[in-house]
Amino acid sequence: MAAHRCGLSLVCILFFSSLAHPSRCDTLEKANDNTATKRSISEVNTDGSVAGEDMNERQWQSTDVEVNRSDGTKNSETFTPAPAKDQFQEELVIRPLHSGDIYASFQFRTLWDTDFLQEGQKKVSHYRLFPKSLGQVLSKFSVQELHISFTQGFWRTMQWGQPFIPSPPGAELWVWFHHTVSDVDGNWKELTNVLSGIFCASLNFIDMTNTVQPSASFKPLGLGNATDHRFLRYATLPREIVCTENLTPWKKLLPCGSKAGLAVLMKSEKLFHSSFHSQAVHIRPICQDEQCTSKAWELRQTLNVVFDHYTSGQGKKEWSLFKMFSRTLTEACPLASSSKVYVDITDNPEGELFELSPATPLLSQAVVLGDRRTYSVYDLTRAETFGQLRSFNLLLRWKGDSGDMLRPLLHAERYVAGFGLQTGEIHTVIYNNHPYRAFPVLLMDSVPWYLQLYIHTLTVTSKSRDNKPSYIHYQPAKDRHRPHLLEMLIQLPPHSMTEVTVQFERALLKWTEYTPDPNHDLTSRFFFKEESSYFVRVYTEPLLVNLPTPDFSMPYNVICLTCTVVAVGYGSFYNLLTRTFQVDEPSPPLAKRLANFIRRIRGVPLLA
Repeated sequence: MAAHRCGLSLVCILFFSSLAHPSRCDTLEKANDNTATKRSISEVNTDGSVAGEDMNERQWQSTDVEVNRSDGTKNSETFTPAPAKDQFQEELVIRPLHSGDIYASFQFRTLWDTDFLQEGQKKVSHYRLFPKSLGQVLSKFSVQELHISFTQGFWRTMQWGQPFIPSPPGAELWVWFHHTVSDVDGNWKELTNVLSGIFCASLNFIDMTNTVQPSASFKPLGLGNATDHRFLRYATLPREIVCTENLTPWKKLLPCGSKAGLAVLMKSEKLFHSSFHSQAVHIRPICQDEQCTSKAWELRQTLNVVFDHYTSGQGKKEWSLFKMFSRTLTEACPLASSSKVYVDITDNPEGELFELSPATPLLSQAVVLGDRRTYSVYDLTRAETFGQLRSFNLLLRWKGDSGDMLRPLLHAERYVAGFGLQTGEIHTVIYNNHPYRAFPVLLMDSVPWYLQLYIHTLTVTSKSRDNKPSYIHYQPAKDRHRPHLLEMLIQLPPHSMTEVTVQFERALLKWTEYTPDPNHDLTSRFFFKEESSYFVRVYTEPLLVNLPTPDFSMPYNVICLTCTVVAVGYGSFYNLLTRTFQVDEPSPPLAKRLANFIRRIRGVPLLA
């Protein structure tokens, strides 16, 4: 019997207090849609003096927004003035991992100085840096926020730590619509079809059977903190295969495309020959000044990739831009106001682990996921960065071991227990490795309708004791209409393992409801969020559930047998009905034929 594997969407958000409280006077924190702080720039020379470009660095950070979303009501934002014009910034962050792999994170940020959601500005005809295709989508469907990602591979948290921008395998889409939209489901369906054409993906397969409307797990990342969750839609396509045809339209959204700047490094052959690849688009409205008198749209295009040194470097722990991407940098994007390359040297303060070539005197400090990180900065807008050859090829040479791998503070795993193809049990295990701090976790689980959950069997245990959730929201599924939705608020004790289990029963599908490849897998996910400093999203490994699958070869056998019976039975009967029979007299013996020949010659009558 063939195995049909389906996936369960699991989302978990963690609210907990900050582990580190850095001073806000010496660093400007840069907001991200899921890390809330990615990088803060304060360039200094190696001797401690302030670099000559320090003011330029802080001016570049002036357009960033820092949003604190520790609870459902608080929304504190920090702004500095910014020019009221469209802007484009690009950056690349390279982080050597403890496993010996290399993590490269591209980020392209475009600011669009317009607010067409106001009355009288519904249509916009001028597009300079912002892609017109996305601008028309935002305007037509009244989109408040849009977040979409395409990922190939799975992020290994135990080996690589936490990523800057996590994403699940396959395709993920969640959208906030404007409060003036009357038919949210209709706009959602049309929007998925349009995005399917823009990104050359199978987003048109998103329908109400795999769409959920969370009530507590999501909040807007831009303006509009108090948004009604009736205007939120979330869906995933874990079976989506990411390839070159998805990367090409993504690169065309950049102002310089892949002709100049950091985008020239995005060679498909190298990007997809990696352990992990993820590309995403995040759109949200932000304020341009402290009083929020003018608004703008922010487009963040991110691409994250992890290179394995054993497969890509032939077992040698030596890296360069040319070895990773088969290309070098020759110039920054002419339309970019900022173009930089960052290398994480936090674990290499004295250069004892690896050596960077060429060296740079510019350093940057940032608070990333609660930790203060140090980066070497290469400014591509400076001519001296490229040298006399007008080519920039960053080289990293390892000197010793990469060090012991640190266990992540929080991580989770998921598996299916049970036997047979009728019932089963889903186990979700969440680990809290903090020695003395307890964390509250908001867990969201979206289960397909053909897995019938027994919600009365739901159990949560921590340290072999029952852990009663303080908040539970459950929406049962409707066959062939909507999936299950489960949201729970759970408290994780310090240094503990919390296990969440629920039993289910497999449903029988119609033979026309199976996918073309019933052995294809789906995935699951959950989120974490820290209360006062940053937002972290973590995804579990893919979850496979075997469903009772019919023998798809039986129709072929029936067709072959039927054709044989028709050919043998009906063919013989038809031959008997249509054949014409004639009487064939036997030929005379040889002696009689010779006698008749002689008699014919003599002219006498032949013998009868």
